[in-house]
Amino acid sequence: MFSKKTFEFLAQLDKNNNRDWFNDHKSQYEEYVREPALDFIREMQAPLADVSSHFVASDKKVGGSLMRIHKDARFSKDKTPYKINIGIQFRHFMGKDVHAPGFYFHLANDECFVGAGIWRPESKALNAIRTCIDENPNSYKKAIYDEQFKSIFEMSGESLKRPPRGFEKEHPLIDELKRKDFIAISPLTQKQICSNNLVDTVLERYKVADSLMGYLCFALEQPY
Repeated sequence: MFSKKTFEFLAQLDKNNNRDWFNDHKSQYEEYVREPALDFIREMQAPLADVSSHFVASDKKVGGSLMRIHKDARFSKDKTPYKINIGIQFRHFMGKDVHAPGFYFHLANDECFVGAGIWRPESKALNAIRTCIDENPNSYKKAIYDEQFKSIFEMSGESLKRPPRGFEKEHPLIDELKRKDFIAISPLTQKQICSNNLVDTVLERYKVADSLMGYLCFALEQPY
């Protein structure tokens, strides 16, 4: 699957982030980036189903779990056309886009990690999660304060500066209620990425996030 050449290609793309260079080196992109990523997705299909049958590992070249390398630069000051990372999302089958509970895999020269949770949910879903935490705090605390979870994952993402509407600033879980994202991140090394044990490593991390993922699906009334 992934190798040092994967990272080398992304480093070269970072230095030559333009369409002419990419088109001239498209065969290398296929060999060192897209095909290894699709192989990884295929190898994750059966193991992921053991974690939960409700998350999709699709190896379609377009519209599957592998996120596009082309950037949407319409609202960015950086107009370079290509991402310099590999992003793979294993979405909940009820999710219409990335803003649904899901598992994530990220590969780049500056950092590699797996993620689990929900990134920037829309207001209705965000309020549902906050309300669930308020009404069912013990299961949430059990998920994120578990010693094994804390040893591997760190909650990440942006938070409000003030308490969200309807929640008191003295709430015992106010820092959690302020979250805009409910994402847990676990770092990986390049050595782990290039290892033959990558699928096992990623699967183990996803299993540790099982309680958090189950809780978020419960909050959003989705099966897990």
